[in-house]
Amino acid sequence: MVGPYRGLFGTPGVKGFVIAGFVGRIPMSMLGIGIILLVSELTGSYATAGAVSAVESVAFALAAPLSGRLVDRYGQAKVLVPLVFLHGAALVALILCAHAKAPIWTLYATAFVVGAAATSLGSMVRARWSHVLDDPAKLHTAFSFESVADEAIFVAGPAFVTALATGVNVYVGLVVAILLAVGGTLAFAALRGTEPPAVRHRAHTGSPIAIPGVALLVMVFLAVGSVFGSIDIVTVAFAEEHGAKGAAGLLLASVASGSMVSGLWYGSRHWKIDLRRRLVRGLGVFVVGLTPLILMGNVPTMAVALFFAGLAISPTLITGFSLVERMVPAAQLTEGMSWLSTSLGFGVAIGAWAGGRLTDSYGASNAYGFPLICALLAVAVGLAGSAWLRTPEVAGNDAA
Repeated sequence: MVGPYRGLFGTPGVKGFVIAGFVGRIPMSMLGIGIILLVSELTGSYATAGAVSAVESVAFALAAPLSGRLVDRYGQAKVLVPLVFLHGAALVALILCAHAKAPIWTLYATAFVVGAAATSLGSMVRARWSHVLDDPAKLHTAFSFESVADEAIFVAGPAFVTALATGVNVYVGLVVAILLAVGGTLAFAALRGTEPPAVRHRAHTGSPIAIPGVALLVMVFLAVGSVFGSIDIVTVAFAEEHGAKGAAGLLLASVASGSMVSGLWYGSRHWKIDLRRRLVRGLGVFVVGLTPLILMGNVPTMAVALFFAGLAISPTLITGFSLVERMVPAAQLTEGMSWLSTSLGFGVAIGAWAGGRLTDSYGASNAYGFPLICALLAVAVGLAGSAWLRTPEVAGNDAA
């Protein structure tokens, strides 16, 4: 599986932006769990913790398309630098408000700024790959590599922040997230040689969301994001219910591990079926993998079930980003990919809120039914509108 990835890093400048982008987006897997652990520890309520986490996710979802459009117009560096400093300052304010036991609304306010100032660094890394690679086959492998990198982050991030919050101090996980976000993003912005050119005056002034296929993917990723958000908070509660709260990060790492393995395999293959059918089949596998979660009664069996539940994640995300890359004009690529990040963010917010409410009311084991319902909804939407993804451009590129 590793062979096809070796040829990606011969292009000058690639290693630099890959490493910096990897470090800069590690906090994306730490923020949600870090906020949940901090707020639940101080308030004793998973519902409040889920709501604060949801506010951060909603703010990111609202701001991501705008920051993507600004990046397309003014360039990555000019947008990233001020935003990452604002993001870090807001996260410091959130930690201080929590420490001072300030009114709950201050947690919501600071969490909103944290999310609004966060950037979709993964979209910008993928935009750089699209800029430096002309071969569609290599671009497929590059997008697969980035998905695997994302999953590696989600393997390490939750376990890391949980270990810091439960083993060292409840604040330390978020402090480390600040350092990684600011340091990695500034390093990424400093690498100007591979930065896609800004397009000040472009012919395509409409938003990519007006493209039917992109709109469909946004709806599918909204449901998929709800799965992610609900599994995060429900799994933390499941571990605590079984007397092993410190294992929550490892349980979430099981999901990401399954996704990382499938992503490596998926990216190493040259597919004969088109992207449209790959997306629908991946969503179907997602449903099958999530079904056993409602039946698990202890932490070890849940870890195994979560690993298999994660197998469909990377192929689904890779396919979605690949479809956007082919449907959206190059001058709007960052904004187009940011719409997928936006829908995932909204979905995570919905899932975190619903997962917290359902966990408080019915217990963690029963609350696992919510991500399964969301996955079924994603399949239904994908099947109903899959014809919008069958375009001559996509078909031609797949044949090549």
